[in-house]
Amino acid sequence: MLINISNHPHAGWQPAQRRAAQAYGDIIDVPFPNIPPEATTDEVETLAKGFINEIRRLIRGYQSPPTVHFMGEMTFTYTLLTMLRNADIPCVASTTERIVTIEGNAKKTIFKFIQFRPYF
Repeated sequence: MLINISNHPHAGWQPAQRRAAQAYGDIIDVPFPNIPPEATTDEVETLAKGFINEIRRLIRGYQSPPTVHFMGEMTFTYTLLTMLRNADIPCVASTTERIVTIEGNAKKTIFKFIQFRPYF
């Protein structure tokens, strides 16, 4: 099972990323939370604890161990990563090649998926 915590549901992923994710089993999307810039460290930690509880609820009944994919605001990501590591739940990030082209006065950026890389 791959729990995708991001603002990019897997239905919109590139085919290569969907294929790589399917190696983990079922894919479950969980929207990445909006982290207000004025949030305190305690508020971020409380939010991360709520996500740990949600992950535990999602993995109940699954035979294979879960992997959590997440990309987003760095302090929340670090806090959640630390908690998941302490719970022995592996985590991955998606790596991409950033392709930038200039079209007139506009910059166009395309991200090409390369792999899932473990956080630890």
